Amino acid sequence: MSGLYGADFVARLGRGVEGLLGRWGLSSESAVSLLTVSENATFRVVDPATGGIRVVRVHRPGYHTVEEIESELAWIEALRADAVVTTPAPLALEGGGHIASFEDAGEIRHAVAFEFMTGEEPSADANLAEGFRELGAISARLHAHARGWERPEGFRRKTWDFGTTIGDTPHWGPWSEALGLEADGRAVLERAVAELRRRTEEYGRGVARFGLVHADLRLANLLEDGHRLGVIDFDDCGFSWFCYDFAAAVSFIEEEPFVPELLTAWCAGYRSVTELAPADEAMIPALVMVRRIQLTAWLASHSETPTAQELGAGFTDGTVRLARAFLESGSPFGVRGTSRA
Repeated sequence: MSGLYGADFVARLGRGVEGLLGRWGLSSESAVSLLTVSENATFRVVDPATGGIRVVRVHRPGYHTVEEIESELAWIEALRADAVVTTPAPLALEGGGHIASFEDAGEIRHAVAFEFMTGEEPSADANLAEGFRELGAISARLHAHARGWERPEGFRRKTWDFGTTIGDTPHWGPWSEALGLEADGRAVLERAVAELRRRTEEYGRGVARFGLVHADLRLANLLEDGHRLGVIDFDDCGFSWFCYDFAAAVSFIEEEPFVPELLTAWCAGYRSVTELAPADEAMIPALVMVRRIQLTAWLASHSETPTAQELGAGFTDGTVRLARAFLESGSPFGVRGTSRA
């Protein structure tokens, strides 16, 4: 692994986590192993003294401020207190607070620990419709809570609108730097981005459509255990269109022919909890296209991650195919391809 998360950097982060174990009341003999590298580096910690498992997330340098991390945890705790969603609890530090820090190569790294949640990531090869109906209901409960929750003073989370996803100020870098993007594909994406700018501006950011969302409800952040569907990783939660949560849910599987079925199931689940206006449902295909182009930019700016290395330039080719379909029909759905989560 090269880039930011090179082997030496990941090893240093692991040692940093080892040095923090006592802050969470964990034994110094606990085994620390890398779980995954994506936006952040996440470690599994097994404490031999109790047999307990914890998950420690070390935040990517320069991505979230301390205030943003604290705000994420505040929403998680409020969601748990109100029994809105099943999600792991953040672990308090001995002495108070939740964010631990350590120095690495002259820089301060921030880390947060969570309870371990059992379950398996839903497989894209399985029948996902039933799970997406439940996910729609979960999304509706999250959104209802966000609309009614009185956020604490100093609450700070990123905004995911047109400008910060695929516009002029993208959090994940410009889509134009997509891996393997060629001139003809660039022209297609330029037309799609212009159309998406027009549609999102027309759709607007009214309070009924835009607010605090999870923003990353993709399969990798869901855990099935029997009939329970748990949600993890609120690291990207922020302010966006509520229906962006469906767009995020189909991340990396947008070309699958069953995605329209998932949309139908998600909307049905959503409406089992609260209203979903026809205009909002009609906007979802465009938001899926926004998210797909945004992910194409993410792969380029996070090229050292396993996801980027697995998908590579082929993902960019798929994005261009979807954009062509979107320009021709107004929807990217129904385009067959080979990209997988």
